[in-house]
Parts: sequence; C-alpha cells; structure tokens
Amino acid sequence: MNDIRRTILWVIFGFSMVLLWDQWQAFNGHKATFFPSSTQTEKAPVAGSAPSSSVAAVPNPGTMPGSPAAVPAGAPSTTSLAAKERVVVDTDVLSLTFDSEGGTLVHTAFKKYKDMTDKEKGFVLLDESTNRVYVAQSGLVAGGTGGAFPTHKTLMTLLPGARALTDGQNELQVKFESADIGGVKLVKTYTVKRGAYDMTVQHEIINTGSTPVSPQLYLQLVRDGNKPPGESSFYSTFTGPAIYTEAKKYQKVEFKTIESNKVDVEKEATNGYVAMVQHYFASAWILPDGLKRDLFLRKVDTNLYAVGMITPLAPIAPGATKTIDAKFFVGPQEEKVLEALSPGLELVKDYGWLTILAKPLYWLLDKLHSFIQNWGWSIMALVLLLKITFYWLNAKAYASMAKMKAINPKITEMRARLKDKPQEMQQAMMKIYREEKVNPMGGCFPIMIQIPVFIALYWVLLSSVEMRGAPWILWIRDLSSPDPYFILPVVMAMTTMLQTALNPAPPDPMQAKLMWFMPLIFSVMFFFFPAGLVLYWITNNILSITQQWVINTRMGVPPQFNLPKFK
Repeated sequence: MNDIRRTILWVIFGFSMVLLWDQWQAFNGHKATFFPSSTQTEKAPVAGSAPSSSVAAVPNPGTMPGSPAAVPAGAPSTTSLAAKERVVVDTDVLSLTFDSEGGTLVHTAFKKYKDMTDKEKGFVLLDESTNRVYVAQSGLVAGGTGGAFPTHKTLMTLLPGARALTDGQNELQVKFESADIGGVKLVKTYTVKRGAYDMTVQHEIINTGSTPVSPQLYLQLVRDGNKPPGESSFYSTFTGPAIYTEAKKYQKVEFKTIESNKVDVEKEATNGYVAMVQHYFASAWILPDGLKRDLFLRKVDTNLYAVGMITPLAPIAPGATKTIDAKFFVGPQEEKVLEALSPGLELVKDYGWLTILAKPLYWLLDKLHSFIQNWGWSIMALVLLLKITFYWLNAKAYASMAKMKAINPKITEMRARLKDKPQEMQQAMMKIYREEKVNPMGGCFPIMIQIPVFIALYWVLLSSVEMRGAPWILWIRDLSSPDPYFILPVVMAMTTMLQTALNPAPPDPMQAKLMWFMPLIFSVMFFFFPAGLVLYWITNNILSITQQWVINTRMGVPPQFNLPKFK
C-alpha cells in the first residue's frame, strides 16, 4: 500500500513540476513546451479599420518613445480612396503591393511558400484587408524646431518605372514622392533584388523652405493581435513584436504585455532592429549601426499594435538633402539568410532557452540535407548520428534495465512473501540490489542527460521553415503538417508500446499500469503533431528498440514482452 501511495505522489509531483515549468516558461516570455495557452483572442480589427483607420499614429518626438500620440498636425488625417493608387511589384520570390498613401508596403505574397489552404496562392504575410492588418510604414515627424512633415498618412506620387523583374535584370526600384509639407519633401525609394527577401528603403529628405529643419525619421510595423491564419493551437509558437540591440540582445514582447502597459525593453540604441515575428515568417526594419534611434512598442488602436524606431536627423539647411538608407526584411526565417542580413536577426527563429543546443543541431541537419536533398531522410540521418553519439550512455541504461529484468523474478517472489511487512520488504529489496550490484536508477540517469538534446531537436524541427511544404515519401507531402492518414502516429504509438513492453515490468502492479498509461497518452498527442516531428520520434524509438534488443541478448537476458495486466 505504501508503494502505491508513493507512486501516486511521485506521479502528481512530476506532473506538477511539468505544469510549473511550462508556466514559468510562459511567464518569462518563452514558448510553452507542452501546454500552450491561447494568449490572443481572435478579433477582427474594428469596423472601418482597414484600410484607412488601420494606419497607426506615429509617436510624438516630444514624448517618451512608446507613448501614444496623434498623427502630427498638418498631415492629412484622411485620404480619398479614389485618390489613392496601389501598385503590384513582382520579383522571382515576392509579390509586393505598395500604397501611394505614405508609400506604404501593404501586402506581400511569397512565391516559394504556398498558402496551406490554397496551394495555388503564395503565402501572404503583410496584408491590409477587412479582417487583417499588418503593414510596414515610415515617415517624418517634427524635431525640436516643430512643424508638420510628410508621414505615412500623406498622399504621395508614384513615379514611373518597371514593375517586374525581367530576364537578366537583377533589381528594380519603386519610387514615391510627397508634396511639399512644412517646407520638406520626402522621396521614398524601394530597391528590390532578384532572389532576395530584403530591400533597401532610401529616404531622401529635401528642405524646400528658407530655414533649417530638423525632422525625425520613424520606421514602424503595425499589425493586429490575431493569431496567424491556420496556426495550430496544439503547440505554442510566438506571435508578436521583438527588439534586438547589442546591449540587451533579443527581446520579444507579447501583445498582452503591451496591452497592460508592462513593456520593459531598451528605449535607446545605436544598433539592432525592430521586428514582427510569427511561426516560420518575420518582418524587420533595420537601420545602419551607429545611427542613434529611440525604440517604441505600443497599442495604437483596438487590437492594433506597433513596434518601431525613431532616428533624429541633424539640421538640414535650405535647399539641402539628407539621405537615410534603411533595410526592410519580409520573408521566411531561413537561418543562413537572416545571419547574413544583420547581427542577431537569426534570433527571430526562436529556439527558446535551448538555443545553445538547437543551433548546432540545425547546422548539422542543414549539412545532411545538402547531401541527401530530402528533409525527411535528413531527419532520420540526424537521429541516427545522435544515437551513435549517445551509444555508450544508452548502453549503460539498457544494461541496467537488463539486470533489473534478470532479478525481477527474485523481487516478485520476495514481495509476495513479505507483502504484509512493508518495512522488511523494503530492506530485503535493498539487500537484493546490493548483492546483485544493481542500481534501480541506473536506467534513468543516462536517458535524462539526453532529454535536453531531443527537446532542442524538437524545437529545430518545429521552427524550421524548410519543413513547410517539404515532402518525404509517398503520402507525406508536407513535413510541417500532421500525417493526413495518421499512419505515422499509429506507427509511433506501436513503437512506443513495444519499447515499453521490452522494459522490465515494475514489481508493483500500480507502477506497471502507470508505465503503460503515460506512453499511450504521449502517443495520442502525436496525432496532432507535424509529420516531421513524428518521423523523428519513430526513428528514435526504432533505434532504441534495436539497441536494447542487442544489449539484452548479449547479457544473456532474452528479450521478452511484459504486457500490461489491467485487472
């Protein structure tokens, strides 16, 4: 009876620790590992918010960054829809839609990455429509001299130019020019390149007046707080703004934190970027290093949030022009591409607290794929390499399990003989362990050491956009989606139960039953997981079973199946 109580208490304790760990992760802004919570209520933007009201107000330079402020005085607060012009620009990897109101980027579709519900369409990230708002804005606000300048609400003229990359052409430009407002004209030029998800955004500030001006340039990303369409609610991934600086590194902020005015990030920097992040994709504004900028995060409307930066400009003399080149990225979280663009940008692909293990695992997976050219087989090859690396640790664990299985009949007989004398039973059991030189925890410790590595691999596979739409064989056409016929989860459940059956059955009947419940529950969870994750776990199970079988046979303990007895 004491053993049963002890077992139940240990199970409750272990489950409580998992829940506490999960909540601690969420509290500290990390991904929940096992039990994701829905942090955002799916609300459409308020009626009429798109396209006109969706445009966020810029911060007032006279206030602290992040504090709400109205659109600068003198900037048009509304724009006639008839007067606005939109232009679609095509590259080999992107379809971009620009709005002449502010020269704003309002829609992006990726040609390589397809929509999960309509494979004929490219995946849409930025969008300004009735149900979604996610746009990239920039403009000018008044500095110390005051005044009103062109903002993202200003109607601009779209200048003539090419609208699609042609054969042999490596880049094209989209140029917008504002009218003279407050003695300042803003010319905004987007330069997009072949094969690239980043673009240069040049801001030319021309003083057309008769006195010096000191405007400030702002860059911001505005989006609603809804979960991305089609995102699974069964496993947790982060959606929201992020800031990176050399001083405080990667800082991500939940929408609910902005809502409650509890944002605590670096307010000033001379490097880094601001970004909006979601599963597989991100957008980011990047300014050159050494340029002073104020950083802000704030709520700008019902269910609309902004992250951005403001950089002050030196006084511009009458007739003079000041040019600021910013970089804008909008695309998939391809780690090598992000690393090349800006320091720390690869961190938008968030592995959480296991980054130190996950990054080398991804590097190795990528190297394997460069040879194998199939992500499914690459996953299996990586698991094989990990099993080889941990071979001796696993050998010790399975050897300990084999010894436990060998002495199991002796312990069972002793327990039956002393079932009414729990204290003597405990002493007799410890004596058997000492005489047989068996450590009952010897099979657990080597496996515990490996758990962080396999959790890190879990996040690598869950976070890598390369899995999205990547086929393996036959019916598995997308490793980022669940198996449509549930074949892999069934195989996963079978291999998990087989592995459990090969382990020595605990002498206590209650413990033996619990040994079967946990794998069954774990297997059911995998019915909702991406096929790539299930494939990785099946491979791990099969290799573990093979190694356990070989070690048991070598030690003279014939493998046998310890089936459950639920009577």
